[in-house]
Amino acid sequence: MIQRWQQSITLKVLGIGFLALLMLIPLGQVQGLIGERDGLRLRALADIAQRWGGAQDVGGAMLAIPRHTRIRVNDNWAIQQSTEVLLADQLSITATMRPQIRSYGIYSTPVYEADLRISGRFETADLRALGPAIGESRAGVELPEGLLLQRAELRLPIADVRGIRRISALRIDGKELAFGPSSDASGSLHTIALPIDLSQWSAGAHEFALELTLAGTGSLHFLPLARRTEASIVAPWPDPSFNGAFLPAEHRVEGGGFEARWQVLDLNRSYGQHWQEEAHSVDPVSAAFGVSLYQPADLYQRNERAGKYGVLFIALTFIAFFLFEVLRKLRVHPVQYLLVGLALTTFYVVLLAFSEQLGFGFAYLAAATAVVLLVGGYASAVLRVRRAGVLLGAALAFVYALLYGLVVSEQYSLLMGAIALLLVVGVLMYLTRKVDWYTYSAVSTTPSA
Repeated sequence: MIQRWQQSITLKVLGIGFLALLMLIPLGQVQGLIGERDGLRLRALADIAQRWGGAQDVGGAMLAIPRHTRIRVNDNWAIQQSTEVLLADQLSITATMRPQIRSYGIYSTPVYEADLRISGRFETADLRALGPAIGESRAGVELPEGLLLQRAELRLPIADVRGIRRISALRIDGKELAFGPSSDASGSLHTIALPIDLSQWSAGAHEFALELTLAGTGSLHFLPLARRTEASIVAPWPDPSFNGAFLPAEHRVEGGGFEARWQVLDLNRSYGQHWQEEAHSVDPVSAAFGVSLYQPADLYQRNERAGKYGVLFIALTFIAFFLFEVLRKLRVHPVQYLLVGLALTTFYVVLLAFSEQLGFGFAYLAAATAVVLLVGGYASAVLRVRRAGVLLGAALAFVYALLYGLVVSEQYSLLMGAIALLLVVGVLMYLTRKVDWYTYSAVSTTPSA
């Protein structure tokens, strides 16, 4: 008979474990709902970026020079046309960002306007190294191939030209030249361009400068389009994320803002000072560097992170009920366990709905308070001991406080979770150290009068 009751309590423990695993179904539905809401947010943010200006990559001026090359076709000579891209010798970009938050319905994202000053210089020696120009001669023989210097373009690559708010004329060699739209691209980037006659360039350096006001969403990156590139950003944003191919040589984050400075040489890049555009072998974006306006763990990330601990906390609550059942020699029906589990899963739905309206902190407090009162009150009625309900509610409140710490702590969440799990297991072992499970099984399952 005793063995039969021992098997019965074992089956109950297994049944409680099965119910805890069964809660994975509604928790999975909640995770799907979080993903759906996050998808709506991403579409809203894409709509903001489309109207305001997307994530921006901007580089310095570069020269695009048509080239004629003589090739042999069917025993005849023909001219093949290509475009040679030449980068500057030096480039300097300084940016002052003015971030703000833009909203679309209940969704918001950081956007900015940035005042940029771009300056640099080209070296005529780099141009001459590309080869002769058409019309030049060698040993008295006129060459039908070479560079068409008089038909060159000066291009400025920009990721999203819709974000251009203002641009000055380009000042070079004492002249001011106006940019216009261009259908040409630099790798994956759009460009604006202006015609320039390089056949008039004398030996030496040719300096250029321009000012640009650029609107963008989320991030601003620079392209190292020179033999030596220096860039700097100043912005009143407390959480910059420096990313891309290069980290800042110097940076300072304090007082709700940041400053950063980069220095990149041509030796640091994966491409050289010039290339043929038609080869499609170079995309300057591969060497982009800059900053993103980081928002620490947005509410959907926090909701998803909270949901990952859902089955663990449901299991811990079931264990707490079971301990009261063991220590108080009470009987709790599996349906009552199931109702408690459903109440715990509603926490994540309430948290998601409220966090979209109130922010994550207030939403978490409201959802946790509601579930603690609901489960604590139900426990008092089910266990028929008010103190048991209060203790269980207090334990649940502690669990939710612990969960909040795990969710908002991005760097130490794994460490905190591991330590907390170890402590919980230790507490459970301590509380049940004197329980004689064989005796409990025999006594607690004796039919009542």
